[in-house]
Amino acid sequence: MPDYQPFAHLTAPNVDLYRAVMGEFVRAKRRFVVHLRPEDLELEADLAAVTDALGRLKDWGNLRADPDTSRVTTVEDFHRARFLYQLTPAGEAAEQALQTFDEALGRRGALQAVALTDIVTQLRALLELARHEAPDPAKVHLLLHGLVGRFSDLADNAQAFMGSLQRSIDLHDVDVDAFRAYKDQLIDYLERFIKDLVTTGAEIAGLVTEIDDTDAERLLRTAAAREAEDAAPGADESEEAQFERGLALWRERWLGLRQWFVSGPQHPSQAKLLRARARAAIPALLQVVSALNERRAGRSDRSADFRTLARWFAQAPDEATMHRLWRTAFGLSSARHLTVDSDTLAEREEQPVAPSTPWYDAPPLLISPQLRKTGSYERRGKPNRIVDRSDQRRILAERAARQAEETELARKRLVTHRPTRLSEVGTLDPAEFSLFLSLLGDALAARGPRQRHVSTATSDGTLEIRLTALDKGVAEIHTPAGTFRGPDHVIEIVDLTAAEPEEWSA
Repeated sequence: MPDYQPFAHLTAPNVDLYRAVMGEFVRAKRRFVVHLRPEDLELEADLAAVTDALGRLKDWGNLRADPDTSRVTTVEDFHRARFLYQLTPAGEAAEQALQTFDEALGRRGALQAVALTDIVTQLRALLELARHEAPDPAKVHLLLHGLVGRFSDLADNAQAFMGSLQRSIDLHDVDVDAFRAYKDQLIDYLERFIKDLVTTGAEIAGLVTEIDDTDAERLLRTAAAREAEDAAPGADESEEAQFERGLALWRERWLGLRQWFVSGPQHPSQAKLLRARARAAIPALLQVVSALNERRAGRSDRSADFRTLARWFAQAPDEATMHRLWRTAFGLSSARHLTVDSDTLAEREEQPVAPSTPWYDAPPLLISPQLRKTGSYERRGKPNRIVDRSDQRRILAERAARQAEETELARKRLVTHRPTRLSEVGTLDPAEFSLFLSLLGDALAARGPRQRHVSTATSDGTLEIRLTALDKGVAEIHTPAGTFRGPDHVIEIVDLTAAEPEEWSA
């Protein structure tokens, strides 16, 4: 069983002093100082407290104490306890673990658009090597290592950033004034990253697919073979086994990279999910700002609320009203499975149980099997009246039909019948613009590197989108919420469910 004594100082009363002492030893080791005396520690605590803390840390195994005989000049000095302290391997490992914990707990992360550019550069170089009949193993290995490292940083930072962003949206661990000050910068930051992820992510997906088509397996086997050759002698497994283990690891890394940027038939890519999550965060942030403004407009004083509640209790006409007020204010009521009926009362009269009886020694309480299984108490007597929910079902059906009708109208409105410039689309209502933005995003995500024309279909197979980039021009699409601007393209949206294409009429 592992020894966790080096972590015992974290639950001790003087944990701040212990951590400060260990921090001094860690900083001293970075300066290549091995031993420290109590007076060498630059702490605000007095020397007696520091000496006592050093002794406790030595007992826990964080430090090692060696007799300090370098300054002994008399017999009294020799018999006086003087020690030189240094970190033990267990104490150093505990400090490294605590540092990693603190960094992970306070990490905010970032959406690294620069990392996307670096991944594109490395994938282009890897594609050139894949086209050679005999690529240089050192270059292949170095590029794959750099690619995996940059991709890991991107994924880890994106996960940390979205976690910190969610905490800000949930108003947990957020300073209200600071949030109001930086929310515009945060929204602009998200919009810029979404734009980079759409364009650069599509190029990365095209490069990954092209490398797969060229022969990605050969590159992975080259990297695994080079690592197997560099394995230290005397290993328990053979070189062939090390090669197979390394190849499996490289295949897993490449599959992770592919799934992050390339969508499958039933599995959207992680980049697409991240883009959707970042898009959803923008209106959520705006809702937080609205909630903060409402909070500023009408602040709630808890002490005033309790004084008002106390006044209501004082004005209550009887004790029953006080009980009702208590249950309404605090939501405290009896447990549903402790229902006392006539059988329970009769049993208690025959076999009384003293109030001081421990729960373990008290007779068991029988609970209805129906309650245990479904959470609903099984009462005796006629069954409960069946609730007629036909009105609710009718309302839901009408709402679903109305939404389906709006979506169908939006689909018919967006069908172009001929190639159309984005600048010619005109004004769209919210339903039409939402569908149009989704179709445009799918087309841009499917476009490969240096590809001017792309054709893709929606996941349900009802619409085909054909998009062609133009050299210049800016398109504007007006909506009730504002104006959407971007580079002009030629777009054609075809309804695949129509029996035959409709003729365009001016």
